[in-house]
Order: sequence, then C-alpha cells, then structure tokens
Amino acid sequence: MLERLARFCYRRRRLVVVGWVAALVLTGFLSKAAGGKDATKFTLPGTESQQAVDLLKAKFPARSGDTADIVFSAPGPGGIDAVRGRIEAGIAAAQRANPHISGIVSPFAPQGTRQVSADRHVAFAEVHLDIISNDLPKSAGPAIESAVRAAAQPAGDLRVAFGGFLFTSRTPPGGSEAVGLLAGVIILLIAFGSLLAMVMPLFIAIFSIVIGLALIALLANVMEIAVFTNLITAMIGIGVGIDYALFIVTRYRQGLSDGLGPEDAIATATATSGRAVLFAGCTVVIALMGMFLMGLSFVNGLAVGAAFAVLIAMAASVTLLPAMLGFTGRNIDKFHVPRLHASTTTADARLGFWFRWSRRIQRRPWPYAVGALALLLVLAFPVTRLKLGFPDAGNDPKGTTTRTAYDELAKGFGKGYNGPLVVAVNLPTPADLSVAQRLDAALRADPGAAATSPVQPNNASAPTAAVITVTPKTAPQDAATGTWVRHIRKDVIKPIVAGTGVVAKTTGNASFNIDVTKKMASRLPLFFGAVIALSFLLLMAVFRSVLVPLKAAVMNLLSIAAAFGVLVAVFEWGWGASAIGVAKQPIASFSPMMLFAILFGLSMDYEVFLLSRVKEEHDRTGDNGLAVADGLAATARVITAAAAIMVTVFFTFLFQSDAVAKLFGLGLGVAILIDATVVRMVLVPATMELLGEANWWLPGWLRRVLPELRVERTAAPAPTAGTEAGREPALTR
Repeated sequence: MLERLARFCYRRRRLVVVGWVAALVLTGFLSKAAGGKDATKFTLPGTESQQAVDLLKAKFPARSGDTADIVFSAPGPGGIDAVRGRIEAGIAAAQRANPHISGIVSPFAPQGTRQVSADRHVAFAEVHLDIISNDLPKSAGPAIESAVRAAAQPAGDLRVAFGGFLFTSRTPPGGSEAVGLLAGVIILLIAFGSLLAMVMPLFIAIFSIVIGLALIALLANVMEIAVFTNLITAMIGIGVGIDYALFIVTRYRQGLSDGLGPEDAIATATATSGRAVLFAGCTVVIALMGMFLMGLSFVNGLAVGAAFAVLIAMAASVTLLPAMLGFTGRNIDKFHVPRLHASTTTADARLGFWFRWSRRIQRRPWPYAVGALALLLVLAFPVTRLKLGFPDAGNDPKGTTTRTAYDELAKGFGKGYNGPLVVAVNLPTPADLSVAQRLDAALRADPGAAATSPVQPNNASAPTAAVITVTPKTAPQDAATGTWVRHIRKDVIKPIVAGTGVVAKTTGNASFNIDVTKKMASRLPLFFGAVIALSFLLLMAVFRSVLVPLKAAVMNLLSIAAAFGVLVAVFEWGWGASAIGVAKQPIASFSPMMLFAILFGLSMDYEVFLLSRVKEEHDRTGDNGLAVADGLAATARVITAAAAIMVTVFFTFLFQSDAVAKLFGLGLGVAILIDATVVRMVLVPATMELLGEANWWLPGWLRRVLPELRVERTAAPAPTAGTEAGREPALTR
C-alpha cells in the first residue's frame, strides 16, 4: 500500500502539494475565524478541591470570574497612609481601565482592613472580574498596569506591583521555534551537505506545526486546552516533523546512489523508512493517548493536541514528502557543499565510522554495557528524592511584576499569604450557619493558621453557603503546608461537621496539590502499564521477537528515569538552576505523566528506526552481529542528526520565561540526548551482541497468534541496463 501511495504522490505531485497547501490555508483560516480559547483553570473531577470550587461557583456567583491584586508598597515614613491619595487614584484608574472589572476592594474600605499589613507599609487592592482573565484580550493587563502607574505617580516612595493571571505574561510560542528551525537548518546542512535535501524536512516540520496549532485552536471549542498545549505541540511538531522526513530523505538518497531511478527510490524509501515512520509514529500516539487514562480534562486536550502534530507529520512524510521529492528528482544533491557531502551508498556505509564503532563495541560488549548502565543509574538516582508540587508566582523570574507582587505580599503578610486555604461550606438550612461559625473559631485557634477571615455567607438573611479563608504560617510550596492541610481536613473540619448535614470542602494551592498528587498516584501505574504493554505488543508484532521490544521498553524507561534525575537535580536541588533562569522549586505534579508519554513515544522513534534496519539486514544475511553493525552504520548518521535537531529545539525552550516551559525543554532535551547517544549507540549494540540470535526468539504459539506487521522491506538490487522502464515493483519482501 505504501509503495502504491508513494508512486501516486510522485506521479500526481502537483495535485498533492496543492492539496496540502489548501489544507494549510483552510485550517489557518478556520482557526482564526472559529478558534476557541485556552483554559487557564483546570478541573479535577472527583476531588475535594474541585467540589469546593464547584460549590463556590454555584453559591457565590460573584466569585465566578477571576481575581487579581494590585500591591502597593510604601517603605518611607508614614507608610501607605502617607501616599493614600495616590493609592486611591490608582485604584480609581484601574476601575475605569476595563469594563469587566466588576469591583475593587480598597485597603481603605471597611471590608478591606485585612488588606493592610501590620506595619502599614504594604497594602493591596483586590480586583474582581466578571469573566475569567483568559477571556480578556492580552492587552487588558498591560493597559490596567499603565493606568494605575500613571495615576500613582511619582513612583519614588510608592511601588506598585500586580499579581494574578490577568497580569501574567502570556507571550505565545514563537521565538524559540524560530531558533529551533534555524538550528535545524545548520544541522541538516551538516548531515546532508545538500541545500535541497536540507529544505525537505523543514517543510514537513513547518506544515506539521502550522496545521497542528490550527487544529488545536478549533479543538479548544469542545475540549479543555491548557495554555501550554501550543508550546508542547510546537516542540513535538518540529522534532518529529524533521525526524520523520530526515529518515525518508536519507533512504531516498541512498536509493539514488545505489542506482535506482527517482520514482523507484521514492517508492523504496516510503515502503521501508516510511513504514518505520508510521510504526514509530503509532508508538508516539499510543503513549500520548494513554494520558486519557489519567482522567484529567486538561491532560486530554494536551494528548489530542500533541497527537495531531504527530499524525500530521506522519501523513505529510508519506504523501507530501514523496511529491516534493518528485520535483527534485536526481537534483536533490545538486546544490551541495563539497566538504560536507558524504556518500550514501550501502557499500560505503561499512567503510564509515559507525560500522567500525559498532564492531568495537561488539568485540567487548560487557564493559560497554555495564558502563552505559552505570551512567544511566547514576543520572537516575535523584529521582528517589522527587518532590511534586505546583509552581506559582514565587517561581516567576525576578523582576516580573507578578514575582514582585508575590514577594511584597509575603513580606507584608507572611509566607502563607500567597497560598490561602479556602473552606467552602454548604448549609442545608440558614440555622446551620452556626456550624460554619464553630468551624471558623476552630480554624482561628489552630496553631498552624496565621490568620482567618470572618465567615462570609452568600446571603445575610437566608444563607445557603459560606466561605472561610485561612492563611497558613508556611509558604505554599513548603511540605509543612501540605501536612497542615491534611490535618485541617481530618482533625478540624471532619469532627465539627459530622452528623450536622453541613458539607465543608477545602480548596487552594496546597489542597489542589494534595488532590492532584493523590489522583496521579492512583492512576500512574495503570497509565505506565497500559502504554508499555501496548507498545510492547506493537513492537513484538512488528519485529517478531519477545526480547527486542522488552529490551526497548526497559531502555526507554532507563533514559526517562535519567532525564527525571537531571530535572530533580536542577529544579529541586538547584544544581545549575541559575544558569537557566529558574529558582529551586518542586517538579510540577502533572509533568511526570506528560513527560513520560512524550518521551516514551519519541524514544521509540529511534528504537524503531534503528531496529527496523537491523531486522532488515538480519533477514537478508541471517548474521545477527553483522546485521547490528550494518543497521547502526546505515542509521547512526541520520539518528544523530535527528537527535541533534530535536535536542537543540527542546533546549531553545530554556530561553522561555515560563518555568514549566523550561522544565519540559530541559527534560525532553536531556532524555533525547541520552537516548540517542548512551542508549542507541552504546547500550543497544552491546546488549544485542550479548543476546545474539536470542534477539529474534519468538515462541511458536505467539508466532501463530500475533498478526504479522512487518516494518522492514529490502530494496531490490540496482537496475541493470536491461531493466524495463517503469517496471514495478522495485521492492521485494
């Protein structure tokens, strides 16, 4: 089927290219005209925190929108009282700056007394919106900032900062991807030594990103799409788009060098490397869609969005790429750089570095295998100290207004002020308000509480719900805060509401962290097991082996563990954190699951690329050792180039201001670097040499049961002078 598809795309190349361009334009237009909005608040169905949020939305409509803070700091004599007039002018300017500001609670109002620090040097105004911040244009926050700063001038004895998502920088992906593509140009030029060969993978990557992002915008109308979905999709789209096209173009050039005509070379490349691309892409999609098992709506959106990028890259690689190669024909190496242009013939591969490297490892497999394994285990050791949590404004880069607001509030009101515990109380009858008041008294007396707001009923005359806000003594990310929240839930709230019919649920940063971690812990074994099992079964059917997919799964887990070890050392221990512009912070609770899904899939890419060629050579020669050396020699250059591009793309995200983007960039980059070097180029040839022919062992009963999904096909010998023009097929099984 792939061979027929490749020949069709070659012969109807103009139609295929026009079709893809039309798809690009159409999806882009639809995304602009009917695109949805990214989600900034995530739901955790079935958790206590989500139940509290749902109760607040139902019983306190005024809280349905977002809130933000305008923080005033007056270090001079007299504190905020000396500059009260300018503070009030700034608040009034903010109220006028946007019609969606439903109200602002001034620190000088009767209900705002808690918004002034004890030393009266720090105060804040609480801004209430009638919609969520993400429904406002990106210019809303900066416009409010400008209005307040202008009204509160001069700034010498009064500093103003702004907290909340409304004022968080929402710079879309753009600069990092451009740097990544530029790096791809350089690496592809070095790898191919040809300008035309370099351009092909870049076009596939660009098509994958643009169409993928457009589809995600449309998907946001029906699914909860997290704000970082576009960022992750762009990272994956660039990586797999270049990888898949690179693998096929390399095989196409080899076919030309071996004497095939352009059409036969395209058919050969698509039916061999293209088939490997499809199976590799399937493992990525399986891993991504496995995130649906976590039961988190915002994770589902990320899974589908990232899968879109992979599926588009797969489709473009086996349709658009053959059409584009049809236009270049034999001229693909015409504009080449002499010193960089390398021979691509099969015979010359055995004279190269990678064939000799494989033979060196195969002569002494034990030292290389043990050394590589030891390195992976050392890198993975910090995982044993993994601490999950939620980054907040305290992890924003220093100098940003949200980080300044966070620091000023902590200085004026205590470490726990940026992460209050909100207790939502459902009252079956108005008389049950007394239960909420008893609860308030117990919370106020608790030694872990720094401050407690009075009970706030939703209706003074006939309350059906109430809310209590408690400020802990410890910071939001402090482990002691999580312990304190568990204590409040179990030892304070539960005994007071028992037998009353009153329901009290807690929410807030610490509560969400506890609930997310608990939910993740209960679902991760199922998620890991399902992804590994499905990938194992797919690879077992593809390679007709038990040990090859088992070895692939184990090695992928080792490289992922090593990457997580590096993340713990950098983000939690602070090793080199300043070099990438982050402070010590917990690993985001959702990142292990997301990184595992992405990395397991991407790691399988290289495994399939390498092993498909090894299996092809083994079927041809029957010699396991020679097949491993030939397979490595034929694919090492392209895997190294593909990995170098992907690592560079991922590392460019270290220049993003967002800590989550830096975490994903570092984690993905390190994992691919380890996987393409230590694992694929050392551990795989060493272990395959040690296992010998056992690599290809498959019990007879499994051989009969498993469907035969062969990824490898061997190219026919180069045509002779007597070969008929246009003879088909040019491939043999």
